[in-house]
Amino acid sequence: MAEPGIFTLEIITPERQFYIGPAQALILPAVDGEMGIYPGHEPVVTAIEPGELRYKADDKWEPAAVGAGFAEIKPDYVILLVGFAEHPEEINRKRAEAAKKRAEERLRQKQSIHEYYHSKAALARAMARLKTRR
Repeated sequence: MAEPGIFTLEIITPERQFYIGPAQALILPAVDGEMGIYPGHEPVVTAIEPGELRYKADDKWEPAAVGAGFAEIKPDYVILLVGFAEHPEEINRKRAEAAKKRAEERLRQKQSIHEYYHSKAALARAMARLKTRR
């Protein structure tokens, strides 16, 4: 069992284990807005939108850009399974801006519904990276 005021946090992507360790708090981009999580939170499963999350470990807030996924929240354990997770220093701002412009241009063109959703997802990823990188 975790110590009081702490829960175990796991942030997992298809490529890597982004973070596994103790956390004091977590703010994540849920489908209906930002969601704050502290130790003792009610059990819930929620979808995650691409955006910026922040977790507090060792009394320091750590930001990260994350892709779509879901979170399972328990009173002493939280796991996030997301498409990607990046620290701000891992984000190439010029590359993210170029990806944003490409996605916006594709959205202005006539395309199939599949291409439309693919372009919307690419735009959401780029925006998440740009928001986190600042």
